[in-house]
Amino acid sequence: MNTTAIATDSNSGIIPSEAEELGVFLMPMSFNVNGREYIENENITYKEFYRYIADSKTQVSTTQPSPGQLTEFWDAILKEYEELVYIPMSSGLSSSCQTAKMLAETEYKGRVFVVDNRRISVTQYQSVLDAKAMADADQGGKVIAEKLEAEAGMSSIYIMVNKLTYLKRGGRVTAAGALIANVMNLKPVLQIQGDKLDAYAKSRGTKTARKVMIDAMKKDFETRFKEEVAAGTMSLHASYSDMKLFEIESWQNEIKEAFPGMPIHSAPLSLSIGCHIGPGSLAIACAKMTR
Repeated sequence: MNTTAIATDSNSGIIPSEAEELGVFLMPMSFNVNGREYIENENITYKEFYRYIADSKTQVSTTQPSPGQLTEFWDAILKEYEELVYIPMSSGLSSSCQTAKMLAETEYKGRVFVVDNRRISVTQYQSVLDAKAMADADQGGKVIAEKLEAEAGMSSIYIMVNKLTYLKRGGRVTAAGALIANVMNLKPVLQIQGDKLDAYAKSRGTKTARKVMIDAMKKDFETRFKEEVAAGTMSLHASYSDMKLFEIESWQNEIKEAFPGMPIHSAPLSLSIGCHIGPGSLAIACAKMTR
C-alpha cells in the first residue's frame, strides 16, 4: 500500500487532467444554477460557467461538499493509501474546511489530516504542489499538515474587478454604487489575505488598477515577505477570470517586467472566486513555498 496521498478541492483551480498529471486527488466543487446542481469539470465547463454568470436572469451560487461526499471521496483514496492530506480552501472563506476537520478528527483520526493554511485558488495550488513534494520525499501526513499550517497566512492575492455588477448581485455593493462605478470606469482592487475578501483600492481604468496591484505586491515583497523573497522561497502567480488570450499575455508580461528573473505561474482564478467577481478580472498572487 502507498503511504501518503495528497488531495484538494477544485477551489485550488486544479482541473482533473492536471490533478492526474501531478499525482494528486481532486474533489470537484458544485454550483447551484437556478436550482440545479452542476459539478465543476463534470457537467459544467469553464466557459459554460461564465455564460451563466453573464446572464442577469441566472442565479449562480457556490455549494459545499456534504459529509457523505467527503467520506466517499476519502474512503476511495484510503483503499490505496495509508493516510491522506486534504487541502481545502481557507476556513475564513468557507465553512467546508471546518466540516472536513471535524469529520477527519472524529471518523478518520490518524489517517486523514485536513490542512487550513488560509489559501484559495493559485495560492492553494502552491500548497498542493508543496504537499506533494513533501510526500514524495517520504514526509508523513501529520508533518506535512503541521508544516503547511505553521505558515498559514504567508500568501497574498490582489484582484482587479472588471465590473461591480457581479458583486452587486451578491449584495456586496448597492445597485446605485455599481452603476456609478461602471459608468465612471472604476476598477476596484480587492485583496485576499487568508481569512476574507476585502477592499484594497479604487482605480480609474484597467491600466491604473494593474499598477496598483503590482505596487501592492512589491510592497509585500519589501515588507511582509522580505526574508522569504531573499531566500527564494516565494512563488509568484498571474491569474484572471475569462479573458482573451492577448489580455492574459499582456498581464503576464507586465508582471515579468516588474519582477525580473522570477518564475511566474499563470492560471485562471478558481470558479469559487469567479462566481463573485465575474469575468474580465485580473489578479496577482504570491505564496511561500513550504518544504
